[in-house]
Amino acid sequence: MLDALETAMTDRPAKVPVETPRKAPPLPPEERRSSVRVNWEIKTVLPVAFVLLNGLLLFLVSTVSLRDPERHAVLEVAGAGAVAVCAVMLVALAYFIQRPMVELQEQIARVGRGDLQASVTFAKRNDEIGDLGRNFNRMVQQLRESRAEIELLHRTQMSRAEHLATLGELATGLAHEIRNPLAGIAGVIEIVGRDLPVTSPAKAVVKDIRLEIAQINRIITDLLETARPRAPEMRFSNLNTTAEHAVMLARQQVLSKPIQIEFHPAPNLQEVEHDSDQLHQVLLNLLLNAVQAIDGSGVVKVEVRPDPESAVISVTDSGRGIPPEHIDHIFRPFYTTKGNGTGLGLSLTRRIVEQHRGRIEVTSEIGKGTQFQVYLPLRDAELSAVS
Repeated sequence: MLDALETAMTDRPAKVPVETPRKAPPLPPEERRSSVRVNWEIKTVLPVAFVLLNGLLLFLVSTVSLRDPERHAVLEVAGAGAVAVCAVMLVALAYFIQRPMVELQEQIARVGRGDLQASVTFAKRNDEIGDLGRNFNRMVQQLRESRAEIELLHRTQMSRAEHLATLGELATGLAHEIRNPLAGIAGVIEIVGRDLPVTSPAKAVVKDIRLEIAQINRIITDLLETARPRAPEMRFSNLNTTAEHAVMLARQQVLSKPIQIEFHPAPNLQEVEHDSDQLHQVLLNLLLNAVQAIDGSGVVKVEVRPDPESAVISVTDSGRGIPPEHIDHIFRPFYTTKGNGTGLGLSLTRRIVEQHRGRIEVTSEIGKGTQFQVYLPLRDAELSAVS
């Protein structure tokens, strides 16, 4: 019999290596349901039964020398023992493995339906099944906490969006109501300033009034830009020229202050697609913030440089720096730490940069200064025209 088994095993055809097929697309649900499903009990019993059957065959060969009644008795006892072993294994596996797996499957179905209060009771076991239960309960708890955080963030964002929408409508109306009489006031002040004698002390007052009118006009412009953003008019042009124009205007603001504004262009930079007016506004906002952050004398450096896929404009000052607790909030609308600020400049700056498909980054150190870096994507003008 052993020879027959050996012959049958040797006659089995050899496995021919084949190429690993490409991953097939997932089957539709109807086809997946029609596939054959083998219970885990059968998968568990089959190898055990195979081993026991081979043992019985070997036992049968070894008992050939016994008489028939004794041989039958021994075979019956051996067969009964094999069946008992399989039965005990099935009962033990059903208690220690099947019950936890069925419970886990039910709780996973609850989680799939959105019920994150699900948990398994076998997590207290001190074995691998218990580890599985504890990991499942921990995962569900993390999902529950994450959903609570997302819901809170969603409510906060919706409330902020409604708040900003209301403020935008109010700001638009107020801006128009203020700008019209403000233009008349500016015209009257201009006429009064021209009619005053050169030696009149009111000349200095007129100058201060002009500065205040310009400040009010800038605030109104920021409000209108925030409430009704304008899409950028993208054109390929020299980024160095745009940055230099902003630097020239900022230098006019610091003529009476011991502050130097340095400009370092990128000589071999290709033309960058951007809205020169909006980017000029971005750089002027960053430069004015840098100047206001310096107490006494200091230096503001503006540098244009190429990156592998971007053009970078950095604005670095030697001012007081931004506290770490404020870094994450400086781009929020109406958030300001300055007594005379509106909190709209950096918010508008980031939005303009993002409309240019770029990004803005900030690093700061208390007592040493702050650096803003604006990244704009580099694109080839000819390829852009073709597309």
